[in-house]
Amino acid sequence: MTDHAHAFCCPDHSGAAPAEAILAQAEARARARGARLTPVRRRTLEILLEAHGALGAYDVLEKLAAEGYGTQPPVAYRALNFLVEHGLAHRIRRLNAFTACTHPGEDHRAAFLICAQCNSVTEATAPELSRALHAAARTAGFTIECSTIEALGRCSACTPA
Repeated sequence: MTDHAHAFCCPDHSGAAPAEAILAQAEARARARGARLTPVRRRTLEILLEAHGALGAYDVLEKLAAEGYGTQPPVAYRALNFLVEHGLAHRIRRLNAFTACTHPGEDHRAAFLICAQCNSVTEATAPELSRALHAAARTAGFTIECSTIEALGRCSACTPA
């Protein structure tokens, strides 16, 4: 991955909520689904929150390994897959990376704004876009089971004034 100095997690680049609040929401969501954030899952989510952007699985594994959680790729992949499956993180396919969900307490569809220069990722709620996509699918006789919207452009830090 590239330098994440400009990787942000929300539209105003300040952080959608304090990490502890997001972690508390994530814990509650996991419990409500009959799952739990094991220490490695929780630490993986913390690592994603600390990044304020997207990290590849091997970036996560490197951090987990340095803290004694294991050095084999399945350690990171299992934790990341759990987080995605339970709506606590998102996979950014364009970057082949993962980012923490900034509102894990809510069921929502998000659009990801990806900076082509610094690879920052901003999670933007997009209910109107989601409704339009589902309406178009219904018109075509298609049922959407899962969708990810990724838009490529430039963040404010990389756009000349």
